Formats: sequence, C-alpha cells, structure tokens
Amino acid sequence: MRENDMLEKEEIFSKVLRAGRRTYFFDVRATKADDYYITITESKKFTEEDGSFHFKKHKIYLYKEDFAAFAEILGEMTSYVLNHKGEEVISERHQKDFKKEYTSDKVEDEFIPKTSSFTDIEFDDI
Repeated sequence: MRENDMLEKEEIFSKVLRAGRRTYFFDVRATKADDYYITITESKKFTEEDGSFHFKKHKIYLYKEDFAAFAEILGEMTSYVLNHKGEEVISERHQKDFKKEYTSDKVEDEFIPKTSSFTDIEFDDI
C-alpha cells in the first residue's frame, strides 16, 4: 500500500471551512505509533482564461508539543488584528468603491502607495 493511501486511512477527525476561493481543511491524523497530530491545509482555486481551473494547496503539520504555543500566538495575533482594525473587512475585493492612491514613482516596476502622514526629517534634526 502506498504511503499516501496509509495517510488517508489514518484520518481521525475533520472539519472544513469554506471561505470564498479558499477552503481550509483541519484534520486530526494518527502517526505510526498511534499518536495524534493536526494538519491544516489551505486550498485555493485559480481559474484560467479558458475557464479551466486548478487548486494550489499549502499544508501545515502541527504536533502536540506545539499546540499550546501555537494556540497562544494565534490568539494573540487574531486579537491584535481585531482590536486594531475591527471585524469589518477592508479591501479592494470587498468594497467596490475602495480607491488606492498611488504615486507615479516606480520601484522595480511596482507602484508605491501614497502616505499622507509622512513627515520630512532632516539629519541635522537628529
């Protein structure tokens, strides 16, 4: 039996989160020693110009010894984002009237967003 076939049989518990073009798979799996670990897979759908599509997948393996630290940092990071930006989604994709301001200065063929709060500082001031 192939190793991939064995991994599929060792799946213990699963949850799926569908989020637009992304799908997140949370799976509890068993090691050969019958201990458990978690895999988190992000699958993102890409559509080609001809209408065909493909998926790109990224996977994280999370072992028991890292659960507490992982959960603590994830909680800290999500709290930080929500406390500083709230739960409302702010992006071009979600707001049709969203306008970005760009300068015409190019750096390696990319536009730089304008920053209205920039302060000129002279080295003599330091």
